[in-house]
Amino acid sequence: MNEDLKVNLSWLPQDHVEASSTENASAAGSSLVPVVDPEPELLVNPWDIVLCTSGTLISCENAVVVLIIFHNPSLRAPMFLLIGSLALADLLAGIGLIINFVFAYLLQSEATKLVTIGLIVASFSASVGSLLAITVDRYLSLYYALTYNSERTVTFTYVMLILLWGASICIGLLPVMGWNCLRDESTCSVIRPLTKNNAAVLSVSFLLMFALMLQLYIQICKIVMRHAHQIALQHHFLATSHYVTTRKGVSTLAIILGTFAACWMPFTLYSLIADYTYPSIYTYATLLPATYNSIINPVIYAFRNQEIQKALWLICCGCIPSNLSQRARSPSDV
Repeated sequence: MNEDLKVNLSWLPQDHVEASSTENASAAGSSLVPVVDPEPELLVNPWDIVLCTSGTLISCENAVVVLIIFHNPSLRAPMFLLIGSLALADLLAGIGLIINFVFAYLLQSEATKLVTIGLIVASFSASVGSLLAITVDRYLSLYYALTYNSERTVTFTYVMLILLWGASICIGLLPVMGWNCLRDESTCSVIRPLTKNNAAVLSVSFLLMFALMLQLYIQICKIVMRHAHQIALQHHFLATSHYVTTRKGVSTLAIILGTFAACWMPFTLYSLIADYTYPSIYTYATLLPATYNSIINPVIYAFRNQEIQKALWLICCGCIPSNLSQRARSPSDV
């Protein structure tokens, strides 16, 4: 028998190759010509390599953001706490993807499957929850522009963080607590060992959170445009400048929401209609863009922020460029 034995130990669904392998083995055994089977060779799934590479990039990017916010006492405002929460969630998601690759090919067991999928589900849930919390914070900071920066705001931010991380940890513990399909394969979703019901609940929850984010960003655009219009009426010579900054702000919000939808919507819709019998290539192809969201998040939310840019420049070269120290916050920073 000249075929290599392909082993897919990932928590993603396996294509049904066992039946064909059994048939080939039976045919070889009945042949009159003696066949010497080669030693089984462990082949690494290329998709798993891509996911592990994505996890490594996610971990490196977000580790930088977490370290900057943690070691800089000036970055303790609610906005930076939420950005730090997002970076921490994405960091854990990247670590989960790396651990999944290591466990899948070196330490395969039911326990490692449950722990790995629990970490990945909890971290990605916390990532999406942090994105929603950032959206809420931006909306309230514009709607209550004069009173939002207060101790009450800090307390509200801590409450949001406790709730979203508590909910995410509970979701991640569900597979470990028995909500899995290890004993009944027919209930498996596209992501083993999550059940189809669990995947459906997570997908519907995501769609509801996306709808809420969409509504909040629409309100943010209305507030920004209204403020810019009022300023332009008071200062006619600044009308063109405010039109440009308002357009940039609205474009930024559209990019944020569009990127989020493009990354997560394919996998969300696919997990609603598919189950473990679907070819695993479809799961990989829709899951991979979802991981890209954790790669893009630091660029959108952290590295574009002027305060974080200053802290990063101080760490890297011990100086702050003059354009950063002189540039004021504009509506395009929302």
